[in-house]
Amino acid sequence: MVDGFLLEVCDAISGHPLYKIRSSRGVNERVKNLIFGSTGPKPEIILSDSISNDIQIVKNAEYCLIYDLPIPQTGLLWKDLVSWWKHFTREDLTDIGIERNLFERLKKSLNSPPERLFFYNYFRLFRSVLKDNLPALIPQVYLHYDPYTMKQLQSSKRIPRQRMDFLILFSNYERIIIEIDGRQHYSDGEISSPAKYAEMASEDRKLRLNGYEVYRFGGRRIKRIFCYGDCQRILCGALSKT
Repeated sequence: MVDGFLLEVCDAISGHPLYKIRSSRGVNERVKNLIFGSTGPKPEIILSDSISNDIQIVKNAEYCLIYDLPIPQTGLLWKDLVSWWKHFTREDLTDIGIERNLFERLKKSLNSPPERLFFYNYFRLFRSVLKDNLPALIPQVYLHYDPYTMKQLQSSKRIPRQRMDFLILFSNYERIIIEIDGRQHYSDGEISSPAKYAEMASEDRKLRLNGYEVYRFGGRRIKRIFCYGDCQRILCGALSKT
């Protein structure tokens, strides 16, 4: 642990444990499923095999995407997501056509102009520079999941934040969350809400303690960044890991 690596059991052979070495940075568990790109009602999920923790979406599957392939050692790259999309859609398009098709599908899931601005400029700035090494910027990913809607829960709120704006996976364990904040994150209408801000800060602390890295930007700040053209300086804080 002192030198930044862990020795962990990954399998067993003839009754004896098989170990592997991995970085101690990040979360402790491997990525199992990514439910992302939501454009409609919350999906209804069941455990099809509770022993293996396999999930199945039984309603509203048409409004979200599920990536359930193993995450490579290099993390989830944009080219990996494009390759998955090609097999998922089975569209008879060129590679560029498939990539644009996926880009447009993901863009539909974005909730605000600042999110769309961030998403567009991420690719504008880094796609031609990093090429096949570009990490996938995955929008609207379910982080926590409560099977009930807020209407069903009424006054109780078991999980304050269920989806993240963007996720980048540098490996199974190194996970970067990027949040683009609008007024609803820190106010009730036109009135600032210290309680809402404190709740948001508390959730961020929990994520960091669990090994996530969290980058949070105000929507107005995002507009200013791209207007003044210094967004590379901001984004490179996370992308320097590549």
